[in-house]
Amino acid sequence: QVQLVESGGGLVQAGASLRLSCAASGSTFSSRGFGWYRQAPGKQREAVATISSSGSTYYADSVKGRFTISRDNAKNTVYLQMNSLKPEDTAVYYCRTVQDGLTYWGQGTQVTVSS
Repeated sequence: QVQLVESGGGLVQAGASLRLSCAASGSTFSSRGFGWYRQAPGKQREAVATISSSGSTYYADSVKGRFTISRDNAKNTVYLQMNSLKPEDTAVYYCRTVQDGLTYWGQGTQVTVSS
């Protein structure tokens, strides 16, 4: 069983920054990849950024150069640093991981960017 708890969302103006955190339970954190996903109202959930157990990263084109995913294995936490936020980044942001073939999601954290 894995639990993921996101935090760090909020209401900001365009151009501001936020850092999301995803605290994960379990002793196998360092061996797992993680991803940040988002879902805006009326839209499908989409991948924003992922990080593998070795630290390899992937970014959606829409966030390249603005968002940075990182991990701290000592703290069992994954981060998403979001800079130069835009109104179109408004969504609920979710953390995701897979363990033993099962997919786990956090409860999500709301990010709202006003213009």
